[in-house]
Amino acid sequence: MKVDVLLGLQWGDEGKGKIVDVLTPKYDIIARFQGGPNAGHTLEFNGIKHVLRTIPSGIFHETSINVIGNGVVIDPVVLMAEIEALVKMGVDVKSKLLFSKKAHLILPTHRLLDAASEAAKGSGKIGSTLKGIGPTYMDKTGRNGLRLGDINSADFKEKYTALVEKHKQLLGFYNYQYNLAEVEPDWFKAIDELRTYQQIESEHYLNEALKNNKPVLAEGAQGSLLDIDFGSYPFVTSSNTICAGACTGLGIAPNRIGNVYGIFKAYCTRVGSGPFPTELHDATGDQIRNNGREFGSVTGRPRRCGWLDLPALKYAIMINGVTELMMMKADVLSDFKTIKACTHYMHEGKKIDYLPYDINPELVSPVYEDIKGWNCDLTQLHNESELPAELLDYIHFIEKHTGVPISIVSIGPDRTQTIVRS
Repeated sequence: MKVDVLLGLQWGDEGKGKIVDVLTPKYDIIARFQGGPNAGHTLEFNGIKHVLRTIPSGIFHETSINVIGNGVVIDPVVLMAEIEALVKMGVDVKSKLLFSKKAHLILPTHRLLDAASEAAKGSGKIGSTLKGIGPTYMDKTGRNGLRLGDINSADFKEKYTALVEKHKQLLGFYNYQYNLAEVEPDWFKAIDELRTYQQIESEHYLNEALKNNKPVLAEGAQGSLLDIDFGSYPFVTSSNTICAGACTGLGIAPNRIGNVYGIFKAYCTRVGSGPFPTELHDATGDQIRNNGREFGSVTGRPRRCGWLDLPALKYAIMINGVTELMMMKADVLSDFKTIKACTHYMHEGKKIDYLPYDINPELVSPVYEDIKGWNCDLTQLHNESELPAELLDYIHFIEKHTGVPISIVSIGPDRTQTIVRS
């Protein structure tokens, strides 16, 4: 048995939560492998919108076990608020959610450091969600971090205090004003609640599941172009968002990876700072944003919008080994008579069809091709045979450029508004 991997191919917000929810009936285990509560995986069914930050998107299915892997960073306060909301809906979280003991904890001072660091950058800020993600990963790689398994040790409070003292020194360097006493009680209360949940050696658990032929889906957060190594550095997240991150974030060997599902929007969006070659600063960009409700599910920030970027998409496909593409939000472009797609860049006087080292706007300009739009409502369709010819032409256009089949087309936010192609 292999682990299938599902991840985003753009700058995040591609719609991974919905597709995990759609695919979950095929899997016994859904395992999140990186990121933290900066994620906002949105699912919609029965007329209700749900946003998951840390918990895997299979939690609503009765038969699936959901694992938070060692590559994830956990804010106990945010997590417990998320769990409380699920319990109120009747979800049996305790029996369905397992935590890796090796997952790192986000401390209140990590959030303070995140805010202080971002404020100090001024106009050069990277657009952090201020959830403490970056400082937590810094402590992880600096070998200072606290892991979930530490909360069971007799000297946990001493470990916590030692790390907080280091953080206070850094906050003093930033000259940042804060009141730690206001936020610590809620954090320790959440830690006490977290002790009542199942903690596992997730690498052993998952590999044993594979031995027993249990299908596993690894769920990524953010997007490939935000990867710490291969994204648009330094405007990236602090973890490996690509397929290789599933191996290190779950303890799965590379030869246990099966299908790689790459999720992308029919257009592009980005939140925060950083280069975005196809960004639209006009009424068309505003129309895409409004049609697609392109506002952060966690932060509420308006997303920057632009046309599909094929060189960037092909790059993400390459570094992830994508075997199937899944196109989201085709319905958002239904108002347009003509759709544009970037097929090449002009870069240093040359026309190229790949993602170069630097995609800052003074170095890269997009070359577009026009595609006829479908200009009709898609949201009431039910199967591939009903899709308009113009949308099928757009699908075939993307498949031709990428060399990878598009197996799913999303035509609305609800789980039922999903076309599975033969």
